[in-house]
Amino acid sequence: MKAIVVEDEFLARQELEYYIRTYSQIEIVGSFDDGMDVLKYVQDHEVDAIFLDINIPSLDGVFLAHTISKFSRKPYIIFITAYKEHAAEAFEIEAFDYILKPYSESRMTSMLRKLESTYERDHGAQPIFSQPIDKEPADHSSEDYDAHKAEPLLGQSTTASTTHVPHHSHVLQGKISLWKNDKIQVIPVDDVYYASASEKVTNVFTKRAEYTVTSSISEFQNTLPDEYFFRCHRSYIVNITKIREIVPWFNNTYLLRLHDLDYEVPVSRSKVKEFRQIMSI
Repeated sequence: MKAIVVEDEFLARQELEYYIRTYSQIEIVGSFDDGMDVLKYVQDHEVDAIFLDINIPSLDGVFLAHTISKFSRKPYIIFITAYKEHAAEAFEIEAFDYILKPYSESRMTSMLRKLESTYERDHGAQPIFSQPIDKEPADHSSEDYDAHKAEPLLGQSTTASTTHVPHHSHVLQGKISLWKNDKIQVIPVDDVYYASASEKVTNVFTKRAEYTVTSSISEFQNTLPDEYFFRCHRSYIVNITKIREIVPWFNNTYLLRLHDLDYEVPVSRSKVKEFRQIMSI
């Protein structure tokens, strides 16, 4: 079983790696302190588990996990963080576990045993025998979050955990993850000019490139900030900040010409009134 550790604090990373090596047979194949480096690595290397901090440079851990959860082969994601408020999003992407810092030795060893057992079950592997522990690990923190008492088991479906989960499948904190040439590219959401529906996927256009999203245009719309993106047609979403010219068309509709692009986006009749209100025309 291969894993990577993502933690930007050196001492915290050393501690986590110590627990993994001491209390499991998991092989650590990489350690990272930057989210973009992790995204590049996992697109070219298969890993079975990711131990992931949330507060890391370039791409935060939640955004990174959302992106990786779209892979056809999904690694187990174990969040290890000081932030309680992201637990709901961890449920949404079916993270394996969510451990709060400072964590206890017993909490960590329990998670590692469960992770190895799950891997054996999911992959039909031979049993993994972790190094024996001579004594019950001491609990070094009264602040430790006990997953069996304070949180439902991540990955299991419960009414409480699914009712209030926010939807962030593609966009988070001004960044967006899109597919191009079998790679996931991460770009600022403001770079998107428009999107168009194409069967079961959505094509997304920037100034210089075309990308795809493996969801319907309605699902994609739900991930975009309403103040900038308008559903101008059943098959189109437009970034209103990129409009350079509004051209009257037949039946009192419009064609939208965008900065930097030689393309006209239509406004359907059913959207004309709302569009006029937004653009004050």
